[in-house]
Amino acid sequence: MSKTILVLPGDGIGPEIMAEAVKVLARVDAQRGLGYALEYDDLGGAAYDRYGSPLADGTLDRARQADAVLLGAVGGPKWDAIEPALRPERGLLKIRSQLGLFANLRPAILYPQLAEASTLKADVVAGLDVLIVRELTGGIYFGAPRGRETVDGQRRAWDTLPYSEGEIARIARVGFDAARQRGRKLCSVDKANVLASSQLWREVVEEVAKDYPDVALSHMYVDNAAMQLVRAPKQFDVIVTDNMFGDILSDQASMLTGSIGMLPSASLDANNKGMYEPSHGSAPDIAGKGIANPLATILSVAMLLRYSFGEAAAADAIEQAVGKVLDQGLRTADICSEGTQQVGTAAMGDAVVAALG
Repeated sequence: MSKTILVLPGDGIGPEIMAEAVKVLARVDAQRGLGYALEYDDLGGAAYDRYGSPLADGTLDRARQADAVLLGAVGGPKWDAIEPALRPERGLLKIRSQLGLFANLRPAILYPQLAEASTLKADVVAGLDVLIVRELTGGIYFGAPRGRETVDGQRRAWDTLPYSEGEIARIARVGFDAARQRGRKLCSVDKANVLASSQLWREVVEEVAKDYPDVALSHMYVDNAAMQLVRAPKQFDVIVTDNMFGDILSDQASMLTGSIGMLPSASLDANNKGMYEPSHGSAPDIAGKGIANPLATILSVAMLLRYSFGEAAAADAIEQAVGKVLDQGLRTADICSEGTQQVGTAAMGDAVVAALG
């Protein structure tokens, strides 16, 4: 039976990188007879321009009906002046929340060919393979009350960082399950020395740990975790953390791999239905120039096939094709170094398609 993928190219470089991801998906589909149907719609700024909303009701309905969603990126200065509730990012937060995509998986894997592209010494990052599990539908990005006011001539703003034990327990289990399939080490990152929400976080993670005696659990404050990621990143196997901390740490971890343009992500619900997107933003400064790195989006396709459709062999083929292209010395500008050949967005996508055979 054919499965449907809703494609949301988004803003900035989103349409450019999505075009290459779709090329790769089409080649794998043709080779393996997977029979996927693609539907297209808009999210973020493009949706605001088209529908007057960053996430139209019809788009949300189509996302619910689809078997998976493939997203480019959202946002850009074009929409900075519109009211906050209509900003492109609100559409992204809403689709995550409405689809129940509470578990964000962000692997930070250093391809050996890119050791020189990392800003850290090669021996520090060689062999890096870290998975960050980020809680995605709770915490400060969704907390209420939030707002701003002017009192005695001074502007004042506030946000709220709430978590329930149920929200914490379910993301902790995702982290423990992932660690059980990997190196059996889970580091829970919080700020329990300051925040009440983090104190509850740590308590609940400890309770869930009782069901995973085969996984070694450690705790780390987020400021120390940020430092350790650049000091000795290979000490980590799986990191589980809240929405805001995960947002920050996963972007930091991406630079260990040479470029955020290499970092895919999967956002999953309780049944592994998911939305897949590169971890980077819309990069409006390079949009339309044909120089963006499409590999994170292409690798997000591999995650889609693996997690939502159970097509591990097809996912492996895409990841191996990316490795072959890097072996050939082809690089987009963000990962280019001496002795390699710089290529544009479309050429990189074509090379991955060719490497698939």
